[in-house]
Amino acid sequence: MKDIDQNQNKTSSIQVITRAAKILRTLREHPKGLSLSQISKEVDLARSTVQRIVSALEQENLVTAASANSGFRLGPEIARLAGAVHSDLKEELRPFLIQLSNMINETVDLSVLDNGKVLFVDQIIAAHPLQATSQPGASFPLHCTANGKAILASLSKTEIENLLPEHLRSYTDKTITNRDDLLKELDMVRREGVAFSREEHIEGICAVGAVVVDRLGNRSAVSIPLPSIRFYGNEAKLVTALIKTCQNIILHFE
Repeated sequence: MKDIDQNQNKTSSIQVITRAAKILRTLREHPKGLSLSQISKEVDLARSTVQRIVSALEQENLVTAASANSGFRLGPEIARLAGAVHSDLKEELRPFLIQLSNMINETVDLSVLDNGKVLFVDQIIAAHPLQATSQPGASFPLHCTANGKAILASLSKTEIENLLPEHLRSYTDKTITNRDDLLKELDMVRREGVAFSREEHIEGICAVGAVVVDRLGNRSAVSIPLPSIRFYGNEAKLVTALIKTCQNIILHFE
């Protein structure tokens, strides 16, 4: 009888962890937050069950109030846990980034999706007097950067729509500001395996990016940002080097 009770408790504990993980993944896809009723609908659980789990997650800072009336979103503890993962990822992929930078003599970035933006976690800087650099820890928009588009193209249409509003912010006169137009471009990114930003975020700066997925299914983007004067006419060379590097990374993860 004791063994039966222990097995039941073990099964119940595993079920709670599974449900909590499902809630966290759902909130990851809705960075602006969801109400308890919305979470309940998304994960197909009773609202009372969701409330109990969310309350426990909130005590551990894994979720937090999105605003007074907007329910819950991922909490600060998630960012700290993700930071540890990013550190490991950075160390694992740095040799590939260095090799790519040496191959093309350009700066190379590594970035991840973080709270609806693209977060830079590592960068190899090439020795050029004219460079396109961003400090690790900086966040950029998804819709007008090569690394952001590469990550978006790896997501489902529903996930993309949850992340992006219909009307996108304009940063330059080349920024795509209509979500439907961006979705069409993302279809091309999926077919070709690379994404471009042609002065869409910053005037005079272009980039090419591609996504890689690690053993746990986490997405990261490798990108090559550079001044437009060195970009136009060299796209094929950059794409070839980037794709080769991403293929080597994928083989490394297998």
